[in-house]
Amino acid sequence: METDRSTHERGMIAPDLLAILCCPETKQEIRLLEPHLVEQLNHRIEKGELHTKGGQPVTEKIDGGLLRNDGNVVYPIRDQIPIMLIEEGILIENANQS
Repeated sequence: METDRSTHERGMIAPDLLAILCCPETKQEIRLLEPHLVEQLNHRIEKGELHTKGGQPVTEKIDGGLLRNDGNVVYPIRDQIPIMLIEEGILIENANQS
């Protein structure tokens, strides 16, 4: 297990990659989820409250996330890799769009 990189660093992606990504389902713009919102989602994951668009419970914490503009879906980032599969999107209810 890697301990020399923080979760925050593993949840980051290159700005040039972020600039070309969009929601694979709706083509909406996405933005990097702020660290305090990642913590909130990870807390909800621990409690078993979140599900993917594919209907599966989310059991693995995320390092970061890409929030869809409408605030309803987060695409997880794990080890600096955005998981941009529609069925892996995490359903949320307008997650504190700040």
